[in-house]
Amino acid sequence: MLATIRHPAATAAEAPRLVIAHGLYGSGRNWGVIARRLADRREVVAVDMRNHGESPRFPTQSYPEMAADLAEVIERLGSQPVDLMGHSMGGKAAMQLALTRPDLLRRLIVADIAPVAYAHDQTRNARAMAEIDLSRIATRAEADAALSARIDDPALRAFFLQSLDLKSSPPGWRLNLDVLEAEMPKIVGWPPTDGRFDGPALFLSGQQSDYVRPEHRETITRLFPKARMARIP
Repeated sequence: MLATIRHPAATAAEAPRLVIAHGLYGSGRNWGVIARRLADRREVVAVDMRNHGESPRFPTQSYPEMAADLAEVIERLGSQPVDLMGHSMGGKAAMQLALTRPDLLRRLIVADIAPVAYAHDQTRNARAMAEIDLSRIATRAEADAALSARIDDPALRAFFLQSLDLKSSPPGWRLNLDVLEAEMPKIVGWPPTDGRFDGPALFLSGQQSDYVRPEHRETITRLFPKARMARIP
């Protein structure tokens, strides 16, 4: 089963449990600050998706498989249905689960992604991380310097370096980079999926993001008839 980080409700739980599914190259730890804030009146469970963080390594990374992973977590937690929030890759996995197992969900929150295939490619980032000789790395600053030769954006490097385990010997990535690179067509794609989620669904996107576009609205509302959309400045 996927690794999880549980944040108990700070007070008597007033709302259903919230499950958070992170995006590509991330982990449940990325959502720690937000999860603790949202745990003011409900339990929050952040998962590590397959081939990320502390979760098991698998040879494939398809959305039906990721949705099945999330279903297993939710069923093990008990007290269904839950509210499910997914970001990017995790958002697609969450949508896949909502369409195929709507009985497990009360509400769906999708952050900065649509149920469509995208043309962009993230394999260069997996390759950039894999090409670093971690046997020569002792500090996060050294890792950042090595990664800067391949990735210009310091914010992106900082995000990736959250998945670097410097305590292991030798240091290693908490990411199955080979599989993520090989499965990238599936990750940026979207599988043909029958189904409809009739529960409340909120689609959030950043004001400067172009992942959720006006031309995606028809597809979103066909699959999620009660969808609302909002942009965060």
